[in-house]
Amino acid sequence: MFDWTVQILILLSLITFSVEILPDLEADTRKLLDITELVITLLFTLEYLLRLYTAKSRLSYALSFYGLIDLMAVIPFYITAGTDLRSLKIFRMLRLLRLMKPFRYGKATHRFSRTLIIAKDEIALFSVTTAMLLYLASVGIYYFENAAQPDAFKSIFDSLWWAVATLTTVGYGGIYPITVGGKLFSFSY
Repeated sequence: MFDWTVQILILLSLITFSVEILPDLEADTRKLLDITELVITLLFTLEYLLRLYTAKSRLSYALSFYGLIDLMAVIPFYITAGTDLRSLKIFRMLRLLRLMKPFRYGKATHRFSRTLIIAKDEIALFSVTTAMLLYLASVGIYYFENAAQPDAFKSIFDSLWWAVATLTTVGYGGIYPITVGGKLFSFSY
């Protein structure tokens, strides 16, 4: 029952986070969202403090993966509470770490973490290879397309956006090669 309650609170928190950034919200709606966020944060804080209190080693729990996730799920609220400093509002985005709280519950999470440990070398190799391919694609498309489309391919970093969008999706908007060399390069890419 406790696990389900926590997961429902996480879902409710994510919904309120998504709704509160909508433009033109009425004051009553914004107040309800603020109260909901306050109650959820207080419940998560209580959960964290109880876990910390009942842990065999409080320091071990506080520095554990789940302990840090639990702490990071509530800290943004306290950092930004009562302030209107725009620069601190970015900490509110850390509330999205609440998405990781359900991982505490279930055997599948533990199997997944064991699988990640077993496959860490393959994952590292894949990540490095992907990064190299993205960089090579960025450099290549930059040299082919920069002269023809200086606004779209201003730098290798702008070209990196094209490479990521091309590698991970079917493209993005109107950024595509128009030169013969760029088309051949992207075809082979």
